[in-house]
Amino acid sequence: MSFYLLFDIGNTRLKWAAVDSTQNVADRQKKLWAYSGSINTSSLESHELRAELSDYISKTIPKPDAIGFCCVAGDNAIKNIQSLFSQWQDVTWKQLKGDSPYEGMRSLYADPAKLGPDRWAALIGARALSKTNTLLINAGTATTIDLLGANGVHYGGWILPGLGLMQESLQNKTAGLPLADRSNIDRAQIQFGMSTNDAIISGCDAAQIGAILYAYQLAKEMNHPVQRIWLDGGNAKILINEIKNNSGLITLPIEPIEGLVLRGLWAWLTQNL
Repeated sequence: MSFYLLFDIGNTRLKWAAVDSTQNVADRQKKLWAYSGSINTSSLESHELRAELSDYISKTIPKPDAIGFCCVAGDNAIKNIQSLFSQWQDVTWKQLKGDSPYEGMRSLYADPAKLGPDRWAALIGARALSKTNTLLINAGTATTIDLLGANGVHYGGWILPGLGLMQESLQNKTAGLPLADRSNIDRAQIQFGMSTNDAIISGCDAAQIGAILYAYQLAKEMNHPVQRIWLDGGNAKILINEIKNNSGLITLPIEPIEGLVLRGLWAWLTQNL
């Protein structure tokens, strides 16, 4: 059995997975991920924690045939990730960037090199799974929304602050608003807040869902009616629950999905070895 080792280095979390390279990247079964894990990206700054991560992974999986990664956390994070696995010096490392070619796909970004590599990897992952008009939402530190056509064309997207950043900005840039606490809110769906805490939580949730609805409508106006909305990222569960609990939104073709970036890395790596 041969393996690919994949790293998605985000601003907040570092995620990895090892996949059996003989499996089909288009299969959505979770069992395809032989091993996976996640830690804080800031852990890469520590020599001791990097050594622990390297030791853990190298003892968990066989030596991989190749290592693929994408990174939005900066050049220092790339340097640190590539310092891992001194025992695997002959293993090929491949970095996916925003302008990395993938057969059957292209982006209409004016300068594809400036497209976030995590967004491009997620688009590739979505393309590997489905050839339909798709909205991809990654609800993480930032929330990104991208439109992928059934023809493999990326029609661009949006970047907005994630739920946490929205809430923190209200605390940091106003004199009287606290950092909202989601655990103090008891409701099944978005409502007008009857307290400042509830107003902040509901307002930020409504802003995120409003952007998704606007993107869904805009795609239709562009003659690319969306057949799938895939939602990934750390805040995906929150938004999915809000949408599913709202009778006016329940008809949206939305579903949670995990690991699109890693799956896209896998598909891209398969084409580039």
